Amino acid sequence: MSRTDSARLPDDELRFMALKNRAAEYYNSTTILQDLEAVLNQMFFHNPEDTYGYLANYFMKLSVAPSISRLRGRGVYDARGQGSVRAQVMCIVRNQEQRMSSAAISSDFGFLEQSADGPDARTNHVDIALYWINGVLSQMLQGLSPFDQTGIDGILSDFLEVRYLEEEEVKRREKANRVEPEVEAPVTPLVPEKEKKGGKVKKNASAEKQIPPRAPPEQELPGSVAIGSVSLAVAKTAAELLDVPLYQYISTLRKEVIQKANRMDGWTQTGFHVPVPLVTLLSCGKSSPGKLNLLEEIIMIPRAGQSVKQITEMALKIQKEMIRIMSAASKAGPIQEMFSVTGVLVVGYERLEQPLDVIAEACANLELPLGTELHLAINCAAQELMDYSKGKYEVVTGGPKSPDELVDLYQGLVTRYPAVQALIDPLRKEDLDQWEKLRAAIGASCTLLCEAAAKPPGQAVLSPAPPPLPGVGGHVLKQTTGTSVSSLIRIAANNQDALILGATCNEPCGEDSLSDLAVGLGMSFVKLGGLAGAERLTKCNRLIAIEEELAQQGILVSREKHPPPLLVEYIEEQPQSPEQN
Repeated sequence: MSRTDSARLPDDELRFMALKNRAAEYYNSTTILQDLEAVLNQMFFHNPEDTYGYLANYFMKLSVAPSISRLRGRGVYDARGQGSVRAQVMCIVRNQEQRMSSAAISSDFGFLEQSADGPDARTNHVDIALYWINGVLSQMLQGLSPFDQTGIDGILSDFLEVRYLEEEEVKRREKANRVEPEVEAPVTPLVPEKEKKGGKVKKNASAEKQIPPRAPPEQELPGSVAIGSVSLAVAKTAAELLDVPLYQYISTLRKEVIQKANRMDGWTQTGFHVPVPLVTLLSCGKSSPGKLNLLEEIIMIPRAGQSVKQITEMALKIQKEMIRIMSAASKAGPIQEMFSVTGVLVVGYERLEQPLDVIAEACANLELPLGTELHLAINCAAQELMDYSKGKYEVVTGGPKSPDELVDLYQGLVTRYPAVQALIDPLRKEDLDQWEKLRAAIGASCTLLCEAAAKPPGQAVLSPAPPPLPGVGGHVLKQTTGTSVSSLIRIAANNQDALILGATCNEPCGEDSLSDLAVGLGMSFVKLGGLAGAERLTKCNRLIAIEEELAQQGILVSREKHPPPLLVEYIEEQPQSPEQN
């Protein structure tokens, strides 16, 4: 149409023609018309019942990849009823904002419970974490791909490291401005005549052997729990968008870390193994009603090759039989069952051998003799038993033991009960000499373990890492506060045969991600606690579901063929599978 002809057209037609030309230019600049033609031709031959569903599935593959739009943080309560944080990821998916996965991890601020302002300090931690999630972290991650776990975790770690350095600078300034009181020169006390003999002063035995002082408690940066929660929420979101289980997604990330380290070039994972669950049967620790303080947890190590469901049923049977035995022996009639926040049956005893004898009797009655069908590990939690005024461990109320005496006690315990295959935290981390003595005494028959939280980058600024403990064969690793998923993967990949992934007493209710993490990280063991309480059974049920799912798919690696390393009973001379490395 010429310019003269178009000038004679009404304004409405001119506007319509201009709109048509713009539409033509728009569609010609894309491949929409070609894609429509292609899918319509395909659909004609496929003749699907749901034509619109067919079209939706086709174009879904061509849509823009999801991106993070914002984060949402809210306060929740953990298993102890204490404040914690849950982070949720919001994503733009096909031009719409959608609520994706959320996550909450342990807010294990143990040092806060020892201070007078513990509750207020915990509230401060939670408030700061929520401020970060809903504010600066949400802005920093906006527009990023939820599939870039390494990049996002790097941003989170860098953010946290800057906060650590700022905290250290504040402390340095406070210390510089603080006026230290003048300290008078110490006066040498006079020695009473009765302590003199032959002109020599008697040596004070307690002064001869001074125990190493308590190390300062590990400091957590206020708000650091936001980092771990956001990182886990991003990983769960990516798995949800890919429509794969979280453990499979974690395994893919782990594979990338291993391949980048050039340790297993070209390795492809052909199957998964489910870690052996370590279930706690009894607790006779410091908070128990009896005089015995040492046995914080008596943990069942099941025989290799059993399913998670079989192990769970066995633990429940043993627990039921122990209650029957204790009730029959009680002069007051049936005992009143009491469970800890970790889901463990709490009992009060006076002597070390009593709870172990009850477990041995229950196992014998069920034809599950200790030393063959199952073994035991003991979490001693020795760091909680030290009486610093006496310089001794309060093993039994009124029966303190020096560090050297405690080593002798453990040696006798393992000799009398050879089914005890592992000791967790048998001594304080400061008692280096005694760790060495304990290793020399029982290291050939009993594994020494130590609990350790996965520390985020930068935490060494506030809490320097203690020296390595002699004789320690592995650690019970916990994901808490500022630990990102990428950090956890790196730690597990570098220490595969020396780690057990463990739950904490501050686990958020309804969060079962620990089970997926344990499977995805290729862990040999997972320490779940007891079998009472929703937060424990949720993880156990998830582990059972994963095992059944892998078995149905034919990709479950049997532990009979590849027993896990670390604990003495499980060490066998046979080649390891890629999943174990």
